[in-house]
Amino acid sequence: MADGALVHCQRVSKVFKPIFIIHFRKMFYIIEVEDYIRVDPKLFGLPTLESVDKQLKETYSDYYDKEIGRVISIISVLEVGEGVIIPGDGATYYRSRFKLLVWKPELQELVYGIVSEITNFGAFIDVGSSKGMIHISQTMDDYVSFNKSNSLIGKVSKRTLKQGDLCLARTVAISHKGGELKIGLTMRQPGLGKLEWIKEDLAKKNKAAAKEAKDEEKAVKGAEKKAKGKKK
Repeated sequence: MADGALVHCQRVSKVFKPIFIIHFRKMFYIIEVEDYIRVDPKLFGLPTLESVDKQLKETYSDYYDKEIGRVISIISVLEVGEGVIIPGDGATYYRSRFKLLVWKPELQELVYGIVSEITNFGAFIDVGSSKGMIHISQTMDDYVSFNKSNSLIGKVSKRTLKQGDLCLARTVAISHKGGELKIGLTMRQPGLGKLEWIKEDLAKKNKAAAKEAKDEEKAVKGAEKKAKGKKK
């Protein structure tokens, strides 16, 4: 989806309806939603708009839905309709329109994160709004083992991955099994991994490219010199 694209998004539901989505940066969206907001009696003393805004912040705090993603923030309340009282319920329900900033993981998306935990089967990475898991076989292009210092180490490269390391990974699996978001990541691809590794690989690549260019230049000069010698 291109930046700034406007997409109609109608979900089959009695009250919750995403109206549109503005995609302004990959994985982050602004969505407009219609919902009946149950305002608790403790908020009745406030102006209606303010009470709805406070209730939204409480209701949607750390809210996650597999269709729209995880709610990061309530941006604004656009409209509040007449209140409805349901017998037996002391609260008031307001049909409201509001904007949310949400985060939604996408397959093949590149994510920066911090290693939050190392286990004998892999690593967990905090990607900001959620956590992703990298199997030990996907942490680097090497045979990897778990050592006593609570880190993962490559057999040939001797590279180590530990808690607190900054990494760049790719999202390769998204699951909602059991109603819980699970994200699978990989760093076993060129240009991915711990940021230090990426810098090291780039330096090696640049050094090799410089050597190749120098060798080619030397070969050309040698050929030119040889050609001049034949003319004489």
